[in-house]
Amino acid sequence: MPGTVRASGPTAEPAQPAPQRAAPAMRLAVISEGITSWPLYVAQANKMFEREGIDVEVTLTASSALQLEQLIKGGYDIGFQQSDHVVRAVERGSDLFAFMGHAHAPQLSLVVAPGINSFADLKDRDIAVDGARTGYALLLRKLLADQGLQDGDYMLHEYGGSQERFDALKSGTACASFLNSPFDRNLLAAGFKSLGTIKDFFPAYPGSVGAARRAWARQNEQRLIAFIRAFDASYAWLRDAQNKPEAIRILLARLNMDATTAASAYDEMVKRPLPEIAPAGLRQVINVVWEAEGFKGAQGAPDKYMDLSCLEKARQAR
Repeated sequence: MPGTVRASGPTAEPAQPAPQRAAPAMRLAVISEGITSWPLYVAQANKMFEREGIDVEVTLTASSALQLEQLIKGGYDIGFQQSDHVVRAVERGSDLFAFMGHAHAPQLSLVVAPGINSFADLKDRDIAVDGARTGYALLLRKLLADQGLQDGDYMLHEYGGSQERFDALKSGTACASFLNSPFDRNLLAAGFKSLGTIKDFFPAYPGSVGAARRAWARQNEQRLIAFIRAFDASYAWLRDAQNKPEAIRILLARLNMDATTAASAYDEMVKRPLPEIAPAGLRQVINVVWEAEGFKGAQGAPDKYMDLSCLEKARQAR
């Protein structure tokens, strides 16, 4: 008879199949809490990853630099990062790539301490950032240069994620920072001011992306496709108006904000299309990175830093 048998005593018995090992959890790293993580909160609350047959372990790193370092080394499988991190890492020899848009560019406000009334007032002051030469700090430096402040006219201090930068402003150790909701609104309610938002100054700049190593993605293509499908399902669930009350409850369980603000954020979010990473937007990022880093070589084409093939397969499989 076909198959494997096991001899044990006088009678041969069919061998029991070896237990299958569960696939290891996919290790996802996020930098900080915020409204941009709303789809992730939904996916966790509604077990959307489990429905796709994957286990996702989420780590809050509170530092884009730490997250990038560990993502490159293999400490995480997937990271939600700003795309400039991916461009810079690839130019330094990494095989990172962006596989999907994660979120629209957040409505980061340039929050400043009471007494700061203009960009000129930031001269010789301390400004809180995550990484001084990465992420939205690049846009901050460009914005300050456009407003007449050059490197050396102010001090950038690395505090980490949104909570850490919020704490720096609240304690007075820094006088300005780009902050997302609800951190910006909480400070504005306490008497701080805003000099404007990312959308005001850079309306076409892309938001964060899902990034992974190409070698890992090749070995885990079906799991990556499942991850993307779970995220798409989360966005679809969020965009169903019948789910608005539950969506707000999920958000309020994760963030320190009031229900009215959450409802307003929901209404704003569902007006927008799904976030994406497109060649034209990535080209803007490449230009900013080359300017900030002083790279001398020719700029790479967008597909050097992105590959949307798994995204396309995930959406074709619906």
